[in-house]
Amino acid sequence: MTAPASTVPGQDAGSAIPAARFDWRPLALVPALMLAAAPLVGSAPTWVTLTVAGLAMGMMVFMMASGLTLVFGLMDVLNFAHGVFISLGAYAAASVLLTLKPAMAAKSVAANLSAMLPAVAAAIALACALGWFFERVIIRPVYRDHLRQILVTMGGLIVFEQLIHVVWGPDIIPLPRPQAIAGSFIVGEAAIERYRVLAVVVGLAVFAFLWMVLNRTRLGLLIRAGVENPEMVESLGYRIRRLFIAVFVAGSGLAGLGGAMWAMYQESVNAQMGMQMIVVIFIVVIIGGLGSVGGAFLGAMLVGLLANYTGYLAPKLALGSNILLMVLVLLWRPQGLYAISKS
Repeated sequence: MTAPASTVPGQDAGSAIPAARFDWRPLALVPALMLAAAPLVGSAPTWVTLTVAGLAMGMMVFMMASGLTLVFGLMDVLNFAHGVFISLGAYAAASVLLTLKPAMAAKSVAANLSAMLPAVAAAIALACALGWFFERVIIRPVYRDHLRQILVTMGGLIVFEQLIHVVWGPDIIPLPRPQAIAGSFIVGEAAIERYRVLAVVVGLAVFAFLWMVLNRTRLGLLIRAGVENPEMVESLGYRIRRLFIAVFVAGSGLAGLGGAMWAMYQESVNAQMGMQMIVVIFIVVIIGGLGSVGGAFLGAMLVGLLANYTGYLAPKLALGSNILLMVLVLLWRPQGLYAISKS
């Protein structure tokens, strides 16, 4: 996929600026990892099960990380409280799903959707509302000051986690999956969980939507231009501050969606789930490259697949495997797989 060549006034067609070429090499990492894991796992059905599980995990991590990578890349904000939006989305979804228990327990897909769709909408809406408040009250005073950003966002994470305890209590809340997506189905000799297939489909839909917005709309053009050169966007008369707020709120909503999906994946909800995921999310953002949604998507798939393969082959190395992956990627590409360079 190449961008059309552009010409400079006063130059003939033969001196056109060469078209930028898309680098396909990082895309080869995912199939390479799959193929490398196959002989180590040994059993083809087990390999298929682990691969689908890894892709599902990667898609959910991508939903949580996609907003953060834009906030990090566009706004230069180190938001360690991103995990709060994940936890809040999980609790909002759980509250709606547990209220609509009869629809959850029904074997009808339509009945299950009548509970799941309002739950996801509540998760996104509540996370967006908290994101707006967070940007206006906590983030805005500390723009361009990374040390203070780390301090105030970590403080915000702790405070809002305690507020979650006040509202929902400190106990873990069990969250059974809707009947239509519970259990597994058999493909050949491989058992594949229905919910993991749903997670892959939702993750692909989210990525496709973000790709269309960022690459095929005026808003996306402004966001990408703002990542590379915010001063230029401001000089053209656009209110970059409003764009910052919109991106921050949208990123918070995506984290809420990821939290709702992750809660149903784990079949339980607790206030620490966001903090537990924040390290993995930052690893994905760093691997992918700051500001790159495509890089975050690729990084999330690599992290999900490697975590599942390693968890099966060497469980004690599962956590360290993601850190090792990040180190290897940064040795190859110090700015990430698809870093967006700022002018």
